[in-house]
Amino acid sequence: MQQKHYNIRTMTREEVTLAIEWAAQEGWNPGLHDAACYYEADPDGFLMGLLDGEPIACISAIRYAGSFGFVGFYIVKPQYRGQGYGIQLWNAALDYLKGRNIGLDGVLAQQDNYMKSGFKLAYRNIRYEGLGGGSQPENPEIIPLDRLAFDALAAYERPFFPTERPEFIKAWINQPGCHALGIMRNGTLSGYGVIRPCRKGYKIGPLFADSQELAESLFQALKAKVEASDAIYLDISELNPAAVELAERHKMQLVFETSRMYTRETPELPLDKIFGITSFEIG
Repeated sequence: MQQKHYNIRTMTREEVTLAIEWAAQEGWNPGLHDAACYYEADPDGFLMGLLDGEPIACISAIRYAGSFGFVGFYIVKPQYRGQGYGIQLWNAALDYLKGRNIGLDGVLAQQDNYMKSGFKLAYRNIRYEGLGGGSQPENPEIIPLDRLAFDALAAYERPFFPTERPEFIKAWINQPGCHALGIMRNGTLSGYGVIRPCRKGYKIGPLFADSQELAESLFQALKAKVEASDAIYLDISELNPAAVELAERHKMQLVFETSRMYTRETPELPLDKIFGITSFEIG
């Protein structure tokens, strides 16, 4: 029998859409415009494994500015699992990010396997599901982000992530069908959030705010942008009890958990101000 040829290469922009489709088949419920936004984070950071020319596996390995990277979209087609194709792709991704502190959000069942590659558990991230709707808060301090200079948003965003990511943020807040809102306090941006359409319902993320009160106002404003019958999702860290309280106060239910892991030290982020994580896939 002729041996099959397996090769790994960088995805094209169109193939990132294929990775999103595979993620949907896995039940990850990606956003409708995630591919375009994620590609802006690192156009070279999406790898595909092909067997005799057929795409059978994918992974993202995002090189951010500085010394940080993030792995996601690690998917092998079911009929090709357990045959060594996935681990070759995994090693290629880690090689692409060599020398960086690498983060990931992995399913709990794979935590031990990630540890074998040098990842250490930082904390759990939790996905909550609820319903949209509700009344729009009568708060003049809540504004559409497009009324704000991007430099002001970038300056506010900077402490919430291990490094700068301006091109991604520009794409994220301007994607079709999303609502991106900021909240001002004494003339200064003090929080912002985005709600975007997904295969099912909408996801809120990020949701960053300087206090629980501001996060509550932003959350209500964002969920009021969709119908009361629409499912909404919020991903939060277990280390922010105020975020857990917000989700539970709005009768949201825990539906999924991940292990946030890093190969080096856990970045010092203001988790008490992170009420919604931007993305499990690219950080």
